[in-house]
Amino acid sequence: MDTAPTSFADRLTAMVDWIEAHLDAPLTLAAIAERAGLSPYHFSRVFSARMGRSVMAHVRARRLIRAARRLVDDPDLKLVDLAFDCGFESQEAFTRAFVRIFGTSPGRFRRGFAVTPMEGQYPMTAATHAAAVVQLPDLKTMEAFTVAGPSRRFDQADKSDIPQLWTRLIGALPFEGQVASWNTYGVVWGFDREEGSFAYMAGVGVEPDATPPEGFELKAIPAATYLVFRITLDGSAVHPQIKAAMERIWGELVPASGLTLAESPDFELYDGEFEPTTPGVTLDFHVPVKR
Repeated sequence: MDTAPTSFADRLTAMVDWIEAHLDAPLTLAAIAERAGLSPYHFSRVFSARMGRSVMAHVRARRLIRAARRLVDDPDLKLVDLAFDCGFESQEAFTRAFVRIFGTSPGRFRRGFAVTPMEGQYPMTAATHAAAVVQLPDLKTMEAFTVAGPSRRFDQADKSDIPQLWTRLIGALPFEGQVASWNTYGVVWGFDREEGSFAYMAGVGVEPDATPPEGFELKAIPAATYLVFRITLDGSAVHPQIKAAMERIWGELVPASGLTLAESPDFELYDGEFEPTTPGVTLDFHVPVKR
């Protein structure tokens, strides 16, 4: 005999599994909430708090991730048929939604892009905010280098949109002038303490004279010495974990180091083997300091 989930966390996991198994059904917030035994308002609030996205945003993203797999696995599948299978009223609406999630068109995705990075943004598991952070024992000196990618200014109201820059970057890779390491960088600079705003780039290492794709910028990172923090992820949604890690780094660890910050960009460094859905995967956050 099946045992009913005994906690809300268990109930939420069961509902996420149920949604995944019924993506072909005409799902609505009301229908999902009724299945969970809660009002739409209550279920929406608790789902968003635990998963880091709304119920229907989760449904749409999971449908599109499944569609992306089908694009790769079935080269003869027509886009219009896939659009209708995913619940869209037209191929055009499907394409617009696909581009918002993956940063590239279905046709270009089919010609060589992987689904894995988006699984990291829209996983089936709840965001646990449980990334572990440790300060590496030695300062790290790096020579100057250059990155290229999409960038914009964010503040506290819209910084949750940062993952959109990563979809744009991933959709353009590889491009001419990209360095062989495939290291990628989340670069922060121009922090305005009064406004609480900052510039952020999702970038990849490039040759200094590279010509980036249209809409991308070049960002020169000067030679600097860095205090490095290693962030270990747990396989759930990446952005909420990094947000929690940054709160600890800037609120506790940087002040405790006793070091003076340098006027230079800081950055997240993801190596070429970074796999966001693998528990235990790491990234290094570099904070420039004066020696």
